[in-house]
Amino acid sequence: MIATASTHNLDFARELGADEAIDYTTTRVEVVVRDVDVVLDTVGGETQMRSWGVLKSGGILVSLVAAPSQEQTAAHGVRGAFFVVEPDRGQLVELGRLIDTEQLRPVVEAVYPLEQVREAYGRAQGGRMRGKIVLQVGG
Repeated sequence: MIATASTHNLDFARELGADEAIDYTTTRVEVVVRDVDVVLDTVGGETQMRSWGVLKSGGILVSLVAAPSQEQTAAHGVRGAFFVVEPDRGQLVELGRLIDTEQLRPVVEAVYPLEQVREAYGRAQGGRMRGKIVLQVGG
């Protein structure tokens, strides 16, 4: 697996399982990566546009940000998918079990009490983070 990360997150990307971590602040991924099966786009925009060229024929770009362009998929001979998460009780129970048994380790940037939701939202909108923002409900 190849991952992109900023300079200070390269080791973190490797800890998460990346075989190769590319510093996107110094290297354009489309210059050094070719013929991958899957691109997971978590950024969108220009990054998504530059990602089409790294896929091999028949590959797929899965975006968590915006629906991939049908014109781009056709032009590059690949597929595109927009992935939206919807809550599912069974899956949430299984995720809880995986966390409890330490088979899954969520990465949390910060925890805010519910009363500080504005601050939490501001932090989330403020830029790149290493994990998720959690709102704590109750004591």
